Amino acid sequence: MRTLAIISIVAGLAPYALSQSTFHGNSARTGSYQASGPVRFGGVQWSFKAQGPIVSSAAIAGGLVYVADYAGYLYALDQQTGAEKWQFKSSRAIASSPAVTDKALYFVSSVGGLASLDLVSGKPNWVFVADYDKKFEAKNLHGYPPAAQTIPDAWDVFVSSPAVAEGRAYFGSGDGGVYAVDADSGVLQWKFSTGDVVHSSPAVVDGTVYIGSWDGRLYAIDADTGSRKWVFQGGQDPAIHNQVGFQSSPAVVDGVVYVGSRDAHVYAIEAGTGVKKWDYPTSKSWVIGTPAVYEGTVYVGTSDSSRFLALDAKTGKLKFNFDAKAYVFSSAALAGGSAYFGCHNGKLYAVDARTGDLQWEFQTPLSKQNSGNFLDPSGRLNQDAFVPIFHDFQDMYIDFYRFTQIGAIMASPVVDQGVVYVGSMDGVFYALH
Repeated sequence: MRTLAIISIVAGLAPYALSQSTFHGNSARTGSYQASGPVRFGGVQWSFKAQGPIVSSAAIAGGLVYVADYAGYLYALDQQTGAEKWQFKSSRAIASSPAVTDKALYFVSSVGGLASLDLVSGKPNWVFVADYDKKFEAKNLHGYPPAAQTIPDAWDVFVSSPAVAEGRAYFGSGDGGVYAVDADSGVLQWKFSTGDVVHSSPAVVDGTVYIGSWDGRLYAIDADTGSRKWVFQGGQDPAIHNQVGFQSSPAVVDGVVYVGSRDAHVYAIEAGTGVKKWDYPTSKSWVIGTPAVYEGTVYVGTSDSSRFLALDAKTGKLKFNFDAKAYVFSSAALAGGSAYFGCHNGKLYAVDARTGDLQWEFQTPLSKQNSGNFLDPSGRLNQDAFVPIFHDFQDMYIDFYRFTQIGAIMASPVVDQGVVYVGSMDGVFYALH
């Protein structure tokens, strides 16, 4: 029976799962999906209550949706009904989006390792343990007192999501390493060391691994040997470490790497040489999400300026600027002429990818329920509700909790068969049609 079940899953992968089975659509991380999504909102097809906030994105393969939560659970759900098929419990929060092949599911644990799970049972095939994992941290971080204390960054929300290509699984770790392990056995193939935490997700294209580090550099690494091809230096902020680090994951299209940075820029970099083509400044606003690229346009959101941008892929010139009204950490999904992305105000937006006009929006029930406490009537964050309490780094973590109370959508949506799938900080996973 188990063999028949595996054959059934593998057979189910062929028609539609290729662009849904890994973070941001494919190993190039382009965010472009083959299926069309809803142009008009028809409602919630189903929802699933997880056991903790959801910041990772789903993978879809063989009629199942795989999604993880901050309580450490990874679930396999029926794509049509949301019924749970199995669950796997990790010892720590899961902030990595899974990758699914015809053989296994892979995710990066918050303890710093890569796990391979059986598709039918959810039981571990093997676990590769890296040295350790941790959040990005620094002294005087964001100017929070005390200046001499090393502070972990609450906004280092995501953990590296693995890319599986040519028989290897690639991922980054909080120990500063980029790893390649054999996808079947979990045996280490190579390790590349950077100068700080690596929570960016690798893009793997034409034998090269592209990945960013909190050391403020973007790396191109030979996928077979682990040797460095080139390195691109982003901005630095040695005083308060606010405007530094590649938390965004790169997207690679037509020989160009597109990536956002906490140094408040979107970069276009030659994939073969590491030479910058252009950069777009975002008024000191972090760019956390992975750029989505389709038909000559780059789509990405910003933090403090609360914008969703469309940039010309060749020149970096602004095409449109959508006011999201709150921070955007979510990476956009492009499907059928629409761009779908989540926002910290508890809304998922669907905008016309050509004009930037709003097509529809979905607001989480918890956001509606608590909007009077945390949002103003227009849907912007009510700054009075986010006033500091301790006036030190603890306020970051309090704000993180506050966003669970309005169902902030930091996760990136996935589109398949006319449905948008996305998780929320309210601990609910939604299928929207």
